Amino acid sequence: MKFQGTDAYVATDDLTVAVNAAVTLERPLLVKGEPGTGKTELAKQVAGALGLKMIEWNIKSTTKAQQGLYEYDAVSRLRDSQLGDERVHDVKNYIKQGKLWQAFDSDEKVVLLIDEIDKADIEFPNDLLQELDKMEFHVYETGETIQARHRPIIIITSNNEKELPDAFLRRCFFHYIRFPDTDTMKKIVEVHHPGIKEQLLTTALTQFYEIRDMSGLKKKPSTSEVLDWLKLLLAEDLTPEDLRRDGANALPKLHGALLKNEQDVHLFERLAFMARSQG
Repeated sequence: MKFQGTDAYVATDDLTVAVNAAVTLERPLLVKGEPGTGKTELAKQVAGALGLKMIEWNIKSTTKAQQGLYEYDAVSRLRDSQLGDERVHDVKNYIKQGKLWQAFDSDEKVVLLIDEIDKADIEFPNDLLQELDKMEFHVYETGETIQARHRPIIIITSNNEKELPDAFLRRCFFHYIRFPDTDTMKKIVEVHHPGIKEQLLTTALTQFYEIRDMSGLKKKPSTSEVLDWLKLLLAEDLTPEDLRRDGANALPKLHGALLKNEQDVHLFERLAFMARSQG
């Protein structure tokens, strides 16, 4: 069971090595990187390439680890008991399986994506240590122990918004997705916009990387944003000459696809003002 990338996803050599190492070691793969660098998409592509079903657990700031195991609806059971409902005699009627339970209980091996784990409380990763390590957990309401029928391939993503506990990191295989260089980015663009004219692509990417390298930028545009920008350039049938900027107009064409806050827009406007003043 080897991952080699797919036609729809450009995976670098070090990324494919990381995925296959995590599969071999049977450890969760912790993937970090800038937002928009394809961390979530990686799990979907791994599942597709290996012919496995994917179960996705999207983490929010309010998510608790227990929700990944199961949730017991005591309120509904109390209400049903007051109404004389026969369902109340079986506690299993009030237990909702979480994503980990679904992955453990699957008849076949699955890919489990735990997406943006750093959004949750700092204790969230620690609360999953034993379950991810032993691949089992106890259901106190029924007294049963749920064990994984097939150890899932677990991919965990993080945007690095907060540090993860050392005990959790020790149980993972780690990979950081570096921002693509120009050659890799051209391969990614070719997947999404096949046949794009070389001159337009070169001019656009040159401008894109100049923007990313600009000092003082609050949010650097990501891979997903440059793909959106190129889609707009193609839809508007713009030429390389249309993309050229001068001192009077420092903002890139259709900049709303690349610059996502007013501070960065003002930065370009100030540069244009300074250029006009010097001129």
